Amino acid sequence: MRAPGGNADFEADLPGHVQRTLAAYLQSRRDEAADLDPAVGAAVAQLNDFVLGGGKRIRPTFAWWGWRASGGAADGPEAAAMLQAASALELIQTCALVHDDLIDESDTRRGKPTIHRRFQQQHRDSDYTGDDTQFGMAAAVLLGDLALAWADDMLHSSGIPAEAMLRALRPWRAMRTEVLSGQYLDVMGQVAVDESPEAALKICQLKAASYTVQRPLEVGAEIAGAGPEALAALRRFGSDIGVAFQLRDDLLGVFGDPAVTGKPAGDDLREGKRTVLVAEAVAVARAQQDQAGLDLLHEVLGDPQLTEERVEAAREVLTELGAVTAVEKRITELTGSAMLALHTAGLDEPAASRLAELAIAVTDRSC
Repeated sequence: MRAPGGNADFEADLPGHVQRTLAAYLQSRRDEAADLDPAVGAAVAQLNDFVLGGGKRIRPTFAWWGWRASGGAADGPEAAAMLQAASALELIQTCALVHDDLIDESDTRRGKPTIHRRFQQQHRDSDYTGDDTQFGMAAAVLLGDLALAWADDMLHSSGIPAEAMLRALRPWRAMRTEVLSGQYLDVMGQVAVDESPEAALKICQLKAASYTVQRPLEVGAEIAGAGPEALAALRRFGSDIGVAFQLRDDLLGVFGDPAVTGKPAGDDLREGKRTVLVAEAVAVARAQQDQAGLDLLHEVLGDPQLTEERVEAAREVLTELGAVTAVEKRITELTGSAMLALHTAGLDEPAASRLAELAIAVTDRSC
């Protein structure tokens, strides 16, 4: 792979290159699926549309800069293999999103119908027999599983040397287990009503921080053959930025603009998510014996019919109880500690500077 127009130009459009790599790979897999049966090909087309229809390509970007920070080449055959390996992370993300939307019964993702809703509508439009909800659920489970299987396929067919692959599989395997474990704890937290900040933070670390920043960084660094000190620094940086990223996501889940986020305002409240934001508010309400605030939070959490007026009331309570300020403070502190780990690591340029820019971009955002 040669960087079109030079290395700087190539890396400036890294998400675009990830998009094109995914498009080429998914087209080949769709062709295989269509050979099995036209119905399978049509289902895979919906999955491919979901993968290619949006997303910031954060995980492949962090993997790439983990590679570059550890001495990985900017172009050539090794870089081409790394680009495909990094792009495979988007298929793990796809699996997580498709299943997460199903678990949360979400209607939209990135401003479009979620996968299970698409197939529910297909059932209705085609006048199939049976239950349309069950059909949509089954299709989403299977397509999410397919995306996870293809993530492994894409990684293993990337052309990475065998020794580098063995190193990469350590964080890769850990990442898959961690994200699914975090998802399970998230579901458990909603039904067992564990409202402690500690439980919310553990879910945040496993479900988001690990597979969003830390493990992708490690995958790239391991493929490049990073030494123990560089790996440790990237791990510290990735863990802190990953948590800060999810904390920002929690704030956007309640306070974000639907036109920007692509999801209805207050969806996290409707889904009953015990985020760090909510946990901080509940803890303060209990400490201050603010029963009215506590009652309102408990009333809105998990209410699928939550109105915009009630969402606004919840926003006011979360703000008045200091939860928003507390979460913003955590984001600032985590970003600061991550930057310290980055600047003392002696990582290669331009990767160190790009990672610093990425840290700000993912923790100070509106979508």
